[in-house]
Amino acid sequence: MKKYFFIITMLSGALFSFQVSFAQEKEVVLEDVNQDDLGNVTDEFQEQFFEALKQKGIENYEKAILALEKCQKLEPDNPVVYFEMARNYNELENYDKAIANLEKAHQLAPEREDVLNELYKSYTRAQQYDAAIETLGKLQKFDDDYKEKLANIYLLNQQYEEALQTIDELDRQEGPSTYRNKLRRQIFARTGDTAAQIENLEESISNNPEIEQNYLNLIYIYSDLGENEEAYNTAQELLAANPGSSLVHLALYKFYLEREEPEDAVNSMKIVFESEEIDPESKFKVLNDFLIFVDNNPEYEEDLMQVSKMLSERENAPKLYGQLGQYYLNRGQIEEALTFFEAGLAESTEDFQLVKNTILLQIELEKYKEARDLSKEMLEVFPAQPVLSLLQGIALNQLEEYREAIEILTFGLDYLIDNPKMEVDFYTQLSRAHGELGEEEKSAEYSRKAEILIKEIE
Repeated sequence: MKKYFFIITMLSGALFSFQVSFAQEKEVVLEDVNQDDLGNVTDEFQEQFFEALKQKGIENYEKAILALEKCQKLEPDNPVVYFEMARNYNELENYDKAIANLEKAHQLAPEREDVLNELYKSYTRAQQYDAAIETLGKLQKFDDDYKEKLANIYLLNQQYEEALQTIDELDRQEGPSTYRNKLRRQIFARTGDTAAQIENLEESISNNPEIEQNYLNLIYIYSDLGENEEAYNTAQELLAANPGSSLVHLALYKFYLEREEPEDAVNSMKIVFESEEIDPESKFKVLNDFLIFVDNNPEYEEDLMQVSKMLSERENAPKLYGQLGQYYLNRGQIEEALTFFEAGLAESTEDFQLVKNTILLQIELEKYKEARDLSKEMLEVFPAQPVLSLLQGIALNQLEEYREAIEILTFGLDYLIDNPKMEVDFYTQLSRAHGELGEEEKSAEYSRKAEILIKEIE
């Protein structure tokens, strides 16, 4: 019979805290530069150029620059050299030299997006916002996404009217986003003249009652001022002017919760989740409020189940699945939790906490083959995370694959630093594997190591 407390404490961070401490050697990553980028160059040039990439990869930026200076002497008109030189100067926060090299690279290769992108970032770091704005204008022909970055630079440059105009244009083209809403709030906060803003927005609503964004902007201002009744009334005005609006419900559900009108709040939240206009991040925030609400009002759990199903059908957002999984985990419904965790991993394996929780629940539910296979796969993504080696070792022991368990547990110990609680777990699993193989001396040795550490911890 498995020991439930082992899994529960690992998940809750109590006895087996699993605060991962590890030392991982930095890999030398050669940048995405190939022979075609470099053009026809000499062997000496190639040797120095890749030496520069190697030095940059291990954060020896000064040595990288020295190698690139040799490349410049060999190929004075090669834009890639100036580009790489600039990246190293940016790492050293020498933005003037970075900009000078990027401007040279742009002069030599005016149609390279990567050069312009690095140049705009460098201008921004150097607080040369006018130049950054001009560069973003050139970048927009490559990708419309640069327009959102332009709004941010307008804000930094205190060009608030231009920033708001850009944000409103993007909202009309793409629908609102959480990021742009934050930008808009920052602008309102910085300009400070809220009375003039309110008057302007009210006039705009009167002249153009069909434009949703004016109502939403007014709601944001009233909410920030703490004038919740005015904000609520404005939301109702928008609903009356546009009964089909889904965006208004991003504000309404909160008002309904505050006014203790749960039926209306749940209805607004459902409209948010069904909307194709609303971005996943905003839905995640609403979901978080919904989970808190259902925790305090369990009679609405059936509504939560409907929402869960709806989201799993409509959204490919691992964060949403992770949040739903955590909710069911907190309620002890581990099979439901695992279903959502696994759905999240099917979309993305970048969230390590989601990876760890999934494997833990697989072990808890005796899905040892799944736990073995997933931990093996995830070790390729997170090679220096010792907890994955430990979990794989546990699964292998349960599957009676003791030699494989010993191999992966020994491997994981090499990455474990300053985590005595997890070290006890490793020794315990190693002791078991050796014991099952009849290697009593080895088993006893690891058992003694575990006992010594336990006494030290206590």
